[in-house]
Amino acid sequence: MDIRNLKGIGDKKATLMHKLGIYTTKDLINYFPRTYEKYDEPKCVSELETDTLVSVKGKVVKRPLIKRTKSMTIVTAILVDENGDTANMIWFNSPFITKTINIGENYIFRGIIRNDGHGKKIEHPEVITLSNYRVLQSSLKPVYSLTKGISNKVLSDCIKSALAHETIVEYLPKSLIKENKLIDLNLAYKNIHFPANKEEAISAKNRLVFDEFFLFISAIRWMKRENVEIRSSFKMEHKKKIEDIISSLSFKLTNSQARALKDVLNDMESGFVANRLIQGDVGCGKTIVAELALTEVVLNGYQGAIMVPTEVLAAQHYEDITSLYEKCGLDINVCLLTGSKTAAEKRKIYEKLKNHEIDIVVGTHALFQEKVIYDNLALVITDEQHRFGVKQREALGNKGNMPHTIVMSATPIPRTLAIILYGDLNVSVIDEMPSNRIPIKNCVVDTSYRPNAYRFINNQIKEGRQAYVICPMVEESEEMDIENVTDYVDKLKKIYPPSVIIEGLNGRMKPKEKNEIMERFARGDINILISTTVVEVGVNVPNATVMMIENAERFGLAGLHQLRGRVGRGKYQSYCIFINTSNSKESKKRLEILNNSNDGFYIANEDLKLRGSGDLFGVRQSGDMYFKIGDIIEDSDILMKASSSVDSLDENEDLSEEELINLNIKKEEYYNEIIKSINL
Repeated sequence: MDIRNLKGIGDKKATLMHKLGIYTTKDLINYFPRTYEKYDEPKCVSELETDTLVSVKGKVVKRPLIKRTKSMTIVTAILVDENGDTANMIWFNSPFITKTINIGENYIFRGIIRNDGHGKKIEHPEVITLSNYRVLQSSLKPVYSLTKGISNKVLSDCIKSALAHETIVEYLPKSLIKENKLIDLNLAYKNIHFPANKEEAISAKNRLVFDEFFLFISAIRWMKRENVEIRSSFKMEHKKKIEDIISSLSFKLTNSQARALKDVLNDMESGFVANRLIQGDVGCGKTIVAELALTEVVLNGYQGAIMVPTEVLAAQHYEDITSLYEKCGLDINVCLLTGSKTAAEKRKIYEKLKNHEIDIVVGTHALFQEKVIYDNLALVITDEQHRFGVKQREALGNKGNMPHTIVMSATPIPRTLAIILYGDLNVSVIDEMPSNRIPIKNCVVDTSYRPNAYRFINNQIKEGRQAYVICPMVEESEEMDIENVTDYVDKLKKIYPPSVIIEGLNGRMKPKEKNEIMERFARGDINILISTTVVEVGVNVPNATVMMIENAERFGLAGLHQLRGRVGRGKYQSYCIFINTSNSKESKKRLEILNNSNDGFYIANEDLKLRGSGDLFGVRQSGDMYFKIGDIIEDSDILMKASSSVDSLDENEDLSEEELINLNIKKEEYYNEIIKSINL
């Protein structure tokens, strides 16, 4: 039901929840914690490390001081521990703290330790009685990703209320639950949000991860059964012109690119419907393979389409492919179709597609709207964000004629996992980088390096280059002291002269606004683009030579590698600066992997070795494959079990009627949600 039906959620709070993608009680219970806080044994002041969350036992012996300014109220107090050592404490806009603390009484003060040059300071600490802290030590506190105006406690209380209202139906057969040592689904939802201990949280996570993988693989298996060995209605012959185009390129195809192209062309010439994944690291040259495949289709008299996630990226693909054909003197009609086109422009394109006046169409999901009718669509190329468009193409693509399919993925995962995740597709791997690519120079630094980084970026701008700055958050969070796009734009505008054009970009902007900013950056009209990870699937800007990533320790290594791939795409030396704001030895060790390698597959495997199975939540390595909690690298063992379970169920005829009904209802519900989520 709508979250506004829950007690305590009015229109204002609901609007804030919508920013997090939460509209219903089902959304709430599926909004999983990003980590958990453990209440450790309190420390003494002498043991405190800066920039860490700590609990300190002590008392306040002098009345706190209150200072009021026009914009805020500041409360300061001095903590004295049992050894007589002291630390300053500070609270912002929390005057009630003075009534919470009894002078001379021991409390546990819990907050972030900072050192501003005048000694250790605990920022905005919680004040917890000794008895309450003992209770907290026996449990884990869920920590959620938040937006301004929604605190962790508010969200946690809403989820607790939603769990009481939502009916969770167990759908897995009892035999499968027992075989995989899974807990009940109701218990899993309760314990993922409110675990009493680490063991409960792990068993809950394992159950929910299994479910995600199981349903995903079930959908793929179904699609594979539908697609295997289907005779193609498109007769395809190899055209010598393809070799002529390859010879005219300004670069030589790598052996991997040549193999992948041969795989695709053989598939299409086999007489059966081709379904292939081209997997390769960021910048390995998948696009030229796709363009050559489209060319063969057109030379055989058919139409082709390539679908990408953003309008700006679609425009760049359009320019690349038209430029290729102009150089080769090929008379091939290519058009661009995106959601921002006017109704009149779209009607004109629809008419030309229907009459085969257009050979290749490049665009976003607008390519497969119901109004689009193709004359003879023989090949559809998508990226992994749209991998579930396969079944829809049968209905929307060409009046029942099934086109060939190529899916391109830059997610660095082992081949064995790729075969499971893309079980309906054959797999080609491009594991070499083009020889003309200049390796990116990396450095991992702490916050003291920021002034040097700003100067370095300024020098690059003076040479005519551009830069990205990546922040983990869109706006300031009440719960986390990390960099955000909104404030960072203001900060840099004060540092750089007005001649340096700085803009911010985030996923909450309207598509038109995002496209406009990315187009300006691609044209060189913006010098520094400050963004969230929304640029990970962004455009190709060869002139961008610096990427600076704030709070780098908060990202997964594979995600950081994908972000880094936005630079190093041109003829200039490029650089990536990872700002590590943590003192943790583990964070330094993880980021050093990126510092020493530009190989995405190596990075993903090393990340797995370091994290192991001890972390409750790894950062998603799976691109945009609709996993809310599963991590295909960290949870690879569960992925393999889920795959085996799907296979065994296909052969099991001993399910009861009730088990079969519940299982099929859940599979269908999951599949429909996926389709809806990609607007197809």
